[in-house]
Amino acid sequence: MNVRTPPDDVATMQFGIGQPVKRQEDPILVRGEGRYTDDVSLPGQLYAAFVRSPHAHGVLKGVDAEAARAMPGVVAVYTAADLAPMNYGALKCVMGFANRDGSPMTKPVRLALASDKVRFVGDPVAVVVAKTALQARDAAEAVTLDIDVLPAVTRVEDAIKPGAPLLYDEAPGNRILDYHYGDAEKVAAAFAKAAHVTRLSLLNNRVVVNAMEPRAAVASYDRKSGRFTLYAPSQGVFGKRNNLADAMGVPHDKMHLVTGHVGGSFGMKGSVFPEYVCLMHAARELRKPVKWTDQRSESFVSDHHGRDMEVVAELALDKRGRFLATRFTGYGNMGAYLTAVGPMMTTLNIAKNSIGMYRTPLVEVNTVCAVTNTVPIGAYRGAGRPEGNYYMERLIDTAAAEMGIDKVELRRRNMVTPEQLPWATPAGTVYDSGDFPGLFDRALEAADWKGFTARRRDSHRRGKLRGRGIGCYLEVTAPPSNEMGGLHFEADGTVTIVTGTLDYGQGHWSAFAQVLHEKLGVPFGRVRLLQGDSDKLIAGGGTGGSKSIMASGAAIVEASELVVEKGRRVAAWVLEAGVADIEFAKGRFTIAGTDRGIDIMDLAARLNEGLDLPPDLPKTLSVDHVFKQAPSAYPNGCHIAEVEIDPATGETEVVSYVMVNDFGTVVNPMLVEGQLHGGVVQGIGQALMEQTLFDEDGQLVTGSYMDYRLPRAADAPPVFTFESRPRPTPHNPLGAKGCGEAGCAGSLPSVMNAVVDALSGYGVRHVDMPATPLAVWTLIQEASRKEAAE
Repeated sequence: MNVRTPPDDVATMQFGIGQPVKRQEDPILVRGEGRYTDDVSLPGQLYAAFVRSPHAHGVLKGVDAEAARAMPGVVAVYTAADLAPMNYGALKCVMGFANRDGSPMTKPVRLALASDKVRFVGDPVAVVVAKTALQARDAAEAVTLDIDVLPAVTRVEDAIKPGAPLLYDEAPGNRILDYHYGDAEKVAAAFAKAAHVTRLSLLNNRVVVNAMEPRAAVASYDRKSGRFTLYAPSQGVFGKRNNLADAMGVPHDKMHLVTGHVGGSFGMKGSVFPEYVCLMHAARELRKPVKWTDQRSESFVSDHHGRDMEVVAELALDKRGRFLATRFTGYGNMGAYLTAVGPMMTTLNIAKNSIGMYRTPLVEVNTVCAVTNTVPIGAYRGAGRPEGNYYMERLIDTAAAEMGIDKVELRRRNMVTPEQLPWATPAGTVYDSGDFPGLFDRALEAADWKGFTARRRDSHRRGKLRGRGIGCYLEVTAPPSNEMGGLHFEADGTVTIVTGTLDYGQGHWSAFAQVLHEKLGVPFGRVRLLQGDSDKLIAGGGTGGSKSIMASGAAIVEASELVVEKGRRVAAWVLEAGVADIEFAKGRFTIAGTDRGIDIMDLAARLNEGLDLPPDLPKTLSVDHVFKQAPSAYPNGCHIAEVEIDPATGETEVVSYVMVNDFGTVVNPMLVEGQLHGGVVQGIGQALMEQTLFDEDGQLVTGSYMDYRLPRAADAPPVFTFESRPRPTPHNPLGAKGCGEAGCAGSLPSVMNAVVDALSGYGVRHVDMPATPLAVWTLIQEASRKEAAE
């Protein structure tokens, strides 16, 4: 159960909405007092290790575990044949997209362990359970697999070719989905009449998620109640509990999910993974808890990967540079199996998010989603939102260069103005608030756009190439679903917020406590947060899609209003006044026009002590409330990056970074800025260094930190310039828009546009991500040789 209590020394502080309150979670974590899943140990627990396919593709003819079963400490070995009689459910893809012809997309069944074929390196085939973790891992290495190796395919373009290796009989040509969005005839007509058309082939490179905390789980089973309990990291326990129950084939109330601290997720830990089914099976069969903790090298092939899309992006413009239509035609690599939301990122989220803050009349998306012999693709920070913005911003810079129009002016000509709001887009979304031109102009000013020429000259004197890039973005957040906002006034004088969203690094405790302090006057230091125990919740949409403060924040606001109504009735009886005469402000109930009153915490304490009340009055101020769904919000901003490139090595350094954002009401500006810093550096990693490579046999070449480069502190800009220009949304009680994914959405286009700008003197018009030193150096050398030849 994830319950957090703040230090006593902040008990009297009062921090409301809009104040830069320090994260009260941090002292616990830096003292090493966090409780992550691997910190959980249950009496008598056993340990599990997984046997994974060493081949990317092949027919699984047999699993020989006899030697493993005979090894010291081994209690059991399970294969797909052992799980089959239990009729466990499949690991589901919840997306329901239709093909271009209206037929449903193909959803190949994935069970916990491979049975007929293995489809990627790392595909789990068996699980070994032993008395110690080392014994389990040693025995797992003794299991031998009889696999008839088949040719592998790792790229979608190759997978859909005639004669390509086929992963599933039910997916001819390896095609899962032939997706189409938009009015193809109208888009074609717009392109036909356009004065100019810009086309770019763009690669959205695959990334490894690399959460700080590897996945882990501890499973137990109670035979009397028939209930499973799983301790595992998640992004919200309520919905995932239901998904786990479905996978195990039991009613939802027979599943209990507990999540403690979570060391990062970025979308990945929200899913049900095969390991969890195997652990719960073993716990039931062996009548003992079973624990598993992923190894870092194993995480590279057992976790989901992110991104991986190739697209031809097109922008049609009239002679004045006004946008007429966009069209995106490409491929989405799903990996070997469909994850819960695997097809979403390369399809609908491109349609919704590529429009950005521009008056784009028409949009068309054509995506072939296919399976390959690679690690499955799942949601990764932004889940299609950064990609859509990246495609559009690269198109705009390229169109500006081709048409001889200043890139700033081209954007201004096409931005939706405040007077045009609400603005209905061709993707079915409606922008409700914002000042895109004003925000854009402020970003240019903050970045000293006019002073760039002098900075470029200075870089040139030092032998460096300097470039600048704009990354305007507007993203569609996930719509806030039903979310719990329980407020429990405890006997010890604290107030517990119960919520179905879940903090995996964001700092929810502090932000939610600020909302509660603002609305009820509850002392900031007397607020607790309960978020990770499914038995304590009645609803919960989980954290994802930048919706937590909109959903949980709104639930807290509405629950606070219910508390006030209950409190007014009790206070009227205590103060011997009429309910209509009771007012509430700043944590105190008072009789209107007098100084007679009672603080809300004192009233709650008297109720907890057993205040003798008439039977028709509430006996507690506590409430359990569910906030109903609200529309999506549209956080937006402009990021401007400057880079320096060493032409001798191709090394790129981000030397300046400015971001001006509209997140609506900002509850805690310090937390928001921190979220942006992390997201920006994550985007820099994808733009400049992160590269996931498979060889022709489907082996992951970049399978460790020796081969896969993550951004480090030295790769971050020396200074971040951060500003907010909030325009609150009218569609949730706080007016918040969400911020968690905005860093990536702004950094991918701004950094890559800056790289292209720096190389423009060599005639370079496009660079694919990642712009590694080798890739940049090669472009410079090719351009130099071409110039010499001419």
